Amino acid sequence: MLEKVKEIVAENLGADINTLTEETSFKDDLGADSLDLFEMVMALEEEYGKEIPTEDLEKLTTIGEVVEYLNK
Repeated sequence: MLEKVKEIVAENLGADINTLTEETSFKDDLGADSLDLFEMVMALEEEYGKEIPTEDLEKLTTIGEVVEYLNK
């Protein structure tokens, strides 16, 4: 799942997939704003068939946290 999430993040945030790790921060490392994050979440929801509420999204700041959230 980590590789697929990294692929979606790279595609939506214009990042190099080879530089992404579980510790990569969307805002600090990738400079993502709220619109970027919204679009990325839409892609994740479509891929995994799971809704991520906005209040949960605000708590998810790294790739690893998203993977952990999706695994629950």
